[in-house]
Amino acid sequence: MLMYPKIQNGAILIADTHEDDKRDGFYSFLQKIESNKIVTTQLFLMGDMFDLFIGKIEYSVQKYQKYIDMLEKIALNIEVFYFEGNHDFSLSNLFKNVKTVPIQLQPKKFILKDNTLIYLSHGDKYCGFIYNNYTKIIRLSIVLKILNIVDKMCNNFISKKIKSNQSKKKLCIKIKDFEKIIRLKILQYNIEQKSWIIEGHYHQNSRFKINKVNYINLPSFACGGSYFIVECLNYKKEFFKQLGYK
Repeated sequence: MLMYPKIQNGAILIADTHEDDKRDGFYSFLQKIESNKIVTTQLFLMGDMFDLFIGKIEYSVQKYQKYIDMLEKIALNIEVFYFEGNHDFSLSNLFKNVKTVPIQLQPKKFILKDNTLIYLSHGDKYCGFIYNNYTKIIRLSIVLKILNIVDKMCNNFISKKIKSNQSKKKLCIKIKDFEKIIRLKILQYNIEQKSWIIEGHYHQNSRFKINKVNYINLPSFACGGSYFIVECLNYKKEFFKQLGYK
């Protein structure tokens, strides 16, 4: 097997916190990690940690500067991976210590101690021709530059409107026939061996097996304060255990 980075025992995976003016549980969670009240070996942020956090839109960067500072501080002591989502992207210019993973590099392959292969992704890749092209266009530097200029000219009306609309969305909805949707989607992963796929994005808190693939859709932290931790049983078997924060 090729040499992939390892997911360490004790690593935490957290997804879809959708932090905004009314939700600050993610920042509280980070404070507990920084103060060692929650101990972990690695931190995997699986995307959509904010309702709107775009590295080239000045308003959103200023809005969440304290989070940037906190994550950079945490990343001095443990490895932090930030998988960009559809609400948070173009972040590489904001971080020196945090390892950002843009959509182009997702899914990113990792291994457990027993060399089990893990595919990590926010989950908004392979979502159809129209959506895939939208994600490419909205991330273009020239598009973001124009959006930033217009946003500043209208007193950040665009950013505030997007945030307002997002705050009204229902995050905790079960998707009908979710397993069927994923069965079609993972064909594009081209997996030929026993593996795990772990995604966020859908907020389903669901797991099932499809042929050789063990699939986990992480819970939205915004829905119930849950996250996953990698645990090792007698140093022989790794698995993912769900914990509740709230």
